[in-house]
Amino acid sequence: MTPPAFTAGLAVPHGFFTRLGGVSTGPFASLNGALSGRDDPARVAENRRRVAHWLGVASLVGLCQVHGTDVAVVDVPWSDQDRPRADAVVTRRRGVALAVVTADCAPVLFADADAGVVGAAHAGWRGAVGGVLEATVAALERLGARRSRIAATIGPCIRQPCYEVGEDVIGALGPAGEPFLLPSTRPERRLFDLAGYCAARLVAAGVAQVFDLGLNTYADETRFFSHRRAMHRGEGPIGHQLSAIALPG
Repeated sequence: MTPPAFTAGLAVPHGFFTRLGGVSTGPFASLNGALSGRDDPARVAENRRRVAHWLGVASLVGLCQVHGTDVAVVDVPWSDQDRPRADAVVTRRRGVALAVVTADCAPVLFADADAGVVGAAHAGWRGAVGGVLEATVAALERLGARRSRIAATIGPCIRQPCYEVGEDVIGALGPAGEPFLLPSTRPERRLFDLAGYCAARLVAAGVAQVFDLGLNTYADETRFFSHRRAMHRGEGPIGHQLSAIALPG
């Protein structure tokens, strides 16, 4: 089966998976990867097993994501029940996939293939402003990566035409955020380029190669879950897509 995923720029097994190719049903259909939602846990477990299989590894580890900046390090894979509260994860360990889940926030996958170090980060606006991407790069360095060799790819997320934000986000961004804000139809609101903001911070952090898939979760209902789309429609709980990366072995 062809993986329902996009890849770009990283010289190790990885994928930005869509909502297609899983076993979940209803609003979670079908490749829902979220462990903390209301989907059938057995179906989520099978979806996550499929992602690990498509990446050619035996196990997949995730996080209890909290929109923060903490970075976990995988020395020994943990169980789904013991996953740490963090928004990024890095490893030198082979044969284990690192996964984050998103439904509008930006998933970012990292690799220094020469050093044998990989990472994954969940970057919503709070995490991006707080420095989760820079914290991930620093954690990769501590495992032996070099910024001059790190490649990072930004996956499917909500894009500027669909991402209207208010004073809380505008204020948190400060003057440095101005290049990533456009006027909206409401004067007190702006349209935020989350992916562009993440890319700029990665470049400023010295990441050698930054790729962006340019995929819009909000606008592409067939392939992606979107929290904001569901909120605008008054819908209930939805699924989250997985993004994952691994060192073969």
